[in-house]
Amino acid sequence: MMDLDKGIALLEKQEEALQFNHFNRQDVWRLGKELVGIILDEGLRLAVSIRLLNGFTLFQYAAEGTNTDNTVWLDRKFNTVRDLDASSLLFTLRLKKWNQTLESRSLDPRVYVWGGGGFPIRLKGTGLVAVAAASGLPHLRDHDVLASSIAKILRIQDPPRLPLDAGF
Repeated sequence: MMDLDKGIALLEKQEEALQFNHFNRQDVWRLGKELVGIILDEGLRLAVSIRLLNGFTLFQYAAEGTNTDNTVWLDRKFNTVRDLDASSLLFTLRLKKWNQTLESRSLDPRVYVWGGGGFPIRLKGTGLVAVAAASGLPHLRDHDVLASSIAKILRIQDPPRLPLDAGF
């Protein structure tokens, strides 16, 4: 099991590394295609969404075997990243480190999520502009699919990556 502080530091480095120079509709399409490619190639039961901060959905795909529960999870992951300006996994690890829960932070668990699968889309020099979310797999894998896909379209080789067996 990975140490909590190491996991937080790694995710902070990952989010710093995976920033866009621009994020337009062509970038959304490239990221969406990459995500769907992984879903189809690996036969994953996964729903993915890319949304602007105002909630406008730019891309969404739901694989066979997903359902409305996945949509609710996508919403909660979006809310977490949008409102807390960190991946849902990074925020979850910070809560664990602080021995806090969503409720102790006055965050409604019906609106926010404890777990991975929401990733910030940031522009270098600007900040958060959109959110990518995934739902359907164990939360570390949801996070990893997003981070790996973003790294691939940004052409970043060997970005910081949390091991799937990290134990969080």
